[in-house]
Amino acid sequence: MAEKPNLRIALAGNPNAGKTSLFNVLTGSRQHVGNYPGVTVEKRWGHYKAKNQRIDVVDLPGTYSLTSFSPEERVARDELLHTQHDVVVVVADSTALKRSLMLLVQIMQLGATPVLCLNMSDEAMASGQRIDRKRLELELGFPVIETVGHKGKGREDLIEAIFRATELETSLATPSLGVDLDKAIETLSANIGLSGILAQTKAWVATRLLVGDESIADELGAGIRQESIEEAKAAAELLAKTNDQDISLLVTERYFTFIDRLLEKVVKSPRRSDARARSEAIDRVLANPDLGLPVFGVIMFSIFWITFNLGETPMGWIEDGQGLLSDWVTSLWPEGSDSALRSLLVDGVIAGVGGVVVFLPNIVLLFLGLALLEDSGYMARAAYLMDRVMHRFGLHGKSFVPMMTGFGCSIPGIMATRTLENERDRLTTMLVLPLMSCGARLPIWMLLIPAFFAPPWRAPALWGIYCIGILLAFVLALALRKTVLAGEAAPFVMELPPYRIPTVRALVKKMTERAWIYLRKAGTIILAVSIVLWVMSTYPKKDSYEVDAQIAQGVEFTAKEIEQARGGEDLRYSVAGRLGKAVEPLVEPMGFDWKLGTSMIGAFAAKEVFVANLGIVYSMGETTKDSDDLRNKLSRDYSPLVGFSLMLFLLISAPCMATFAITRRESGSWRWAFLQLGGLTLVAFLISTAVYQIGRLLGAG
Repeated sequence: MAEKPNLRIALAGNPNAGKTSLFNVLTGSRQHVGNYPGVTVEKRWGHYKAKNQRIDVVDLPGTYSLTSFSPEERVARDELLHTQHDVVVVVADSTALKRSLMLLVQIMQLGATPVLCLNMSDEAMASGQRIDRKRLELELGFPVIETVGHKGKGREDLIEAIFRATELETSLATPSLGVDLDKAIETLSANIGLSGILAQTKAWVATRLLVGDESIADELGAGIRQESIEEAKAAAELLAKTNDQDISLLVTERYFTFIDRLLEKVVKSPRRSDARARSEAIDRVLANPDLGLPVFGVIMFSIFWITFNLGETPMGWIEDGQGLLSDWVTSLWPEGSDSALRSLLVDGVIAGVGGVVVFLPNIVLLFLGLALLEDSGYMARAAYLMDRVMHRFGLHGKSFVPMMTGFGCSIPGIMATRTLENERDRLTTMLVLPLMSCGARLPIWMLLIPAFFAPPWRAPALWGIYCIGILLAFVLALALRKTVLAGEAAPFVMELPPYRIPTVRALVKKMTERAWIYLRKAGTIILAVSIVLWVMSTYPKKDSYEVDAQIAQGVEFTAKEIEQARGGEDLRYSVAGRLGKAVEPLVEPMGFDWKLGTSMIGAFAAKEVFVANLGIVYSMGETTKDSDDLRNKLSRDYSPLVGFSLMLFLLISAPCMATFAITRRESGSWRWAFLQLGGLTLVAFLISTAVYQIGRLLGAG
């Protein structure tokens, strides 16, 4: 049987309605699902096959309406206005139908072919709510189905409803907003000269013109003449005068009147209690103005403690495996062989990539903790709690969500700033967001903290470095809002979703997804940089050694000392050594030597590369394989003061090149990207230098 033409489906809905969960259920695509508003900041694509037909699905950003106030609403509105979809699936939160149906009414005005998906139907039923789905379907004139998206329930019903919607023969009527308003919309629509895809949107466009949204005329161009705008103004004035009410309020009131009358017919039993009532009871403790912040601090400290302590055992397994692999590869060559290939594999690939892979357990544990906070609904409470603090520093409460996302990776964090309506708030958050210690820096902390801190202080040190990043972000944000980004901050409005028990499936998916991204980076970027650094650390070779001249003069050395001395001279003579010596005067005020300077050169490609580079530098510099691991070598060569100064510099300094690129794209200007790159590097230098020099004066060096 021949395949039918592809169907094009759009998923639309409020934030937290479970839209992206349904997208994953339909397409099987691996997408990030977070239980807080604004996680979907771009439309996402996927497809599935049913009845010998391919169905393409686009997951639109979560939005409450199509009035185009925020970047998210603009993305969703533009997709629905300018792209032809066979069906628009409107995903509604069954526990908050009145709010969810506002978007449905506007999509009906667009002339789309909808399917209403009553998601979270299990929570609505548990609360005592009963919806007459068949009556609701009859009233609306298109399919209505119930689903539980995060559990995958209702998938087949949704697929069947989509096919039923495509077979509707009669044109769908627009919602009734009252005789007078309906007549004004109908009259105005008849005189709007839109064609093609836009022709079906006339009712919605006419409504926008009535409320004075002239930007829609600028966007749609010649299809809306000045005469239509003047006609809309006259009609709006008459409606406002007749109803003694502002036209915008009148339209909103009529929308809700339509929704209320609809719900009166289909909601069959009163609500006794719901998930939000239980959430409010929990919030009396977790979101308490006095207790909330200390509780949040304890929760975050617990995550860091678990990351450190539970991760040690599997880290040991990986380290042992790395050592066995190095020994096995070394054994393939005769003892004492000076093979370049052996050195590349052992000192370059295994020391470089292996030095990063060893921290995979910590990455998984950290992201398990963050996933629990997201999927349980606690992340939105944290944003609410932090709003009072953040406003004092010129940041918006909503900035907390992208900043917390930045703990995983700065790139999705910067993209999530699209949830901020105010451009100054968005730029401020974007510029300071790299100070949130991302997952790429975690391997650095896992290397440096055990090298310079005693076991009881390791979890507090990890918690402290994250806190330093947050506090510094607040201070720099305040400086930006007082200078280049001065202006009023937007008021804080954010929905607190009900608490939910995260599913094991979602948590495992997030952990495996993050682990795979980490390993993929280790197998590509870090591998490539490790090989390049090995070449730079190996060539050119020296023809003669100072240690040999000293031996000729009668100075005695052990075989180990001779080998280490030659390795050190080779490294200093190599391209990497010469680069390290060149940058040494720049990093010396911070307490760093040429080895640390050399290791930091490649960190702009990816922060984890610092660990790989350091492993290679020490591997090449000490050709005799002693029992000391890299941590012990660092604690041997540097003081805790140098270690702390190094951690501060790596926390604050230039973000990776991918973050630089996404800042350029999201801000729309090279100016902001270079300000972030140069400004953070300068601040890092000044703070690290001050800490090291003051520490030396106090005798801590």
